[in-house]
Amino acid sequence: MLRIFHTRFTRVCIDRARPLPLFVCMAVFAASAFVLQSGAQTQVHDASALHPPTGARVAIVEFDDLECPACAATNSLLKSAAAKYQIPWIHHELLIPSHVWSPAATVNAHWFEAKSKALGDEYRDAVFANQASIYNTGMLTQFTQNFAKAHGIALPFSLDPQGKFAAEVQQDNELAKRTGITKTPTIFIVTQNSKGAPFIEVQNPQTQLYTDIDRAIEDTKAGAARGR
Repeated sequence: MLRIFHTRFTRVCIDRARPLPLFVCMAVFAASAFVLQSGAQTQVHDASALHPPTGARVAIVEFDDLECPACAATNSLLKSAAAKYQIPWIHHELLIPSHVWSPAATVNAHWFEAKSKALGDEYRDAVFANQASIYNTGMLTQFTQNFAKAHGIALPFSLDPQGKFAAEVQQDNELAKRTGITKTPTIFIVTQNSKGAPFIEVQNPQTQLYTDIDRAIEDTKAGAARGR
């Protein structure tokens, strides 16, 4: 649904006699995409990805695309929630076919993450924060070079000569499809040994994220007490 809307809205922005300014298109698209995201429940086919990492009772699992405006709109909110509750935040990619630079950006993120998870997370945050100015692969290359320079990192001629990171991205895409993910962002609060549902899909992050995390933490208290 989001892919269909993205294609139609892009035509509206570009095909007008006087094209809308890019920031207007991005803002309207982000708002509209957010409405689409909040109203559709994911039909989960395979829940194997929807669990916390070992040692955690509650975690955030997100399926996103670095070129998705709605993902950018929720990124800082998810980061704040993960920090407040001190719970893991797990990213999985679902690349939107009509997005021209997100495959390269995602490979770049994996390259930085291979150096350190914190660096990979910082690159993703920076891409989301500057998404409106990264409108083609050339701008992405320039942005990535500037990011690396600011961190004292020399980029190689090719970040993925053997296709290792591209393969990781493909695996994430396949995982998303097996799970049943059809839109970005799709966000779950996942639990271990919960007396309630093992996972909760966050339909509207702006209004429900903290409430859903509170409920998940409360539902896992009994299981944690039994394990003592």
